[in-house]
Amino acid sequence: MKKAGYLITGVALSALLVGCDDKKQEVADCVFPDAPGTAAPGWVCDEPVEGVEVSAVGSSEKSGAGHDHMKSMASTSARVQLAQNMQVQVRNMVKQYIETTGAGDSETVDKVMTSVTKQITNQTLVGTKIYKTRTSPTGSLYVLVGMDDASVQQATKNAVKTSMKNERALWQQFKAQKSQDELAAEISKMDGSN
Repeated sequence: MKKAGYLITGVALSALLVGCDDKKQEVADCVFPDAPGTAAPGWVCDEPVEGVEVSAVGSSEKSGAGHDHMKSMASTSARVQLAQNMQVQVRNMVKQYIETTGAGDSETVDKVMTSVTKQITNQTLVGTKIYKTRTSPTGSLYVLVGMDDASVQQATKNAVKTSMKNERALWQQFKAQKSQDELAAEISKMDGSN
């Protein structure tokens, strides 16, 4: 009976010690979307990359068209996302500028914001480049496309300058047309009184 007690105690202690094992399974912070069991570099999961001010990740599934085709498709996808990110960034910058300078007519402000936003998304994103590429275990290609700080600042300045010039020209045309309409109305009144 004593042996059985020792055996049960030994088994219980063994089970307890195994349960207290401090080896924890490591879980990757980032995995490939198409291979969830495989760790991926952080940038695949949109973690910031030092030296890249704005970035986006694009991917392309394995293709019989070859690596160059996959790279082109993945980088195009990333650039579309980058343009959308830039649109939001420019919209926020214009909004902050308008709030700090105190704009008058909100319709004009909305036009300027829309124009600047369209300008940045319609223009070619000059200064983008592929910073990193990685192939997943299933053969999909992931690329990180981005712009450094200088390129972001230049693209934003160019978009705002071009847009503001266009808006000023439209505003001047509007004011000139309004003045001509007012002048025509006054002349019409004079002709009617004679």
